[in-house]
Amino acid sequence: MTEPLIRNGDDVEYESVDAADGLEKGILIDESHGAPNFAIRRFVLEVGAEVPEHTNEVEHEQYVLEGEYTVGIEDEEYEVGPGDSLLIPAGTVHWYRNEGDEPGAFLCAVPNGDDEIELLE
Repeated sequence: MTEPLIRNGDDVEYESVDAADGLEKGILIDESHGAPNFAIRRFVLEVGAEVPEHTNEVEHEQYVLEGEYTVGIEDEEYEVGPGDSLLIPAGTVHWYRNEGDEPGAFLCAVPNGDDEIELLE
C-alpha cells in the first residue's frame, strides 16, 4: 500500500536539462517518493530559452503556471499562458520557445519509467 506524502516546495531541487539551455526541471513527486504510477515535475523556461524539436517515450500532460511562451506540436504552433493545459502523446514531435519578458513555468505529469528525450536534427 502506498503511503501518503507531503513535500514542501523548498525541498525540491532544480537542475538544468541537458537538451536545452535555459530549461530547469524539479521533480516534485515520482517513484523515488513512493508514487506507484506517475511523476509530477515542474519546469522553468527562462526568457530567451529554446527547447529543440524532440520526442519522448511517454505521454506528457502539462499545465502552464506562469509566463507566456510558444509550444510547437507536430506542425502547429500554440501560444500558451497560465491556466492552459496540454496533452502531448508519446512519440509526438514537440518543442518550446520563450520570447516573452518573464520566465515560463509548467507542471508536467508523466507515467513512471523511462522518459528519455530523443532530439531531432
